[in-house]
Amino acid sequence: QVGVVESGGGLVQPGGSLRLSCTASGFSLWNYAIGWFRQAPGKERQDVSCITSDGQTYYSDLVKGRFTISRDMSLNTAYLQMDSLKPEDTAIYYCAQCWFPEGPYGPPSRYENAGRGTQVTVSS
Repeated sequence: QVGVVESGGGLVQPGGSLRLSCTASGFSLWNYAIGWFRQAPGKERQDVSCITSDGQTYYSDLVKGRFTISRDMSLNTAYLQMDSLKPEDTAIYYCAQCWFPEGPYGPPSRYENAGRGTQVTVSS
């Protein structure tokens, strides 16, 4: 069964850090791009970051320079290291397969098999 499970969310003060994990099942990160999008209450979904099967990365301008995506192929798990967090980063973060028909030169064209999400709250 294809799916992902996110973990690692929580409450952090502005300027702090969190690391999210996303473990995939039913498919291999050797063959699929994976990443995160987020959604805050009453707001539209925002792209965050993805990593392709060959290790290319995409970051939205909102997080570039503060977030780092990586993966451990032996665990079939992707990670999102979030530093210098801001209150506006508060949202539910969802992990999903990312689709880049023309490469990761912009946001994914779509997401598939998203998980249930993990809450990230940045507040003092």
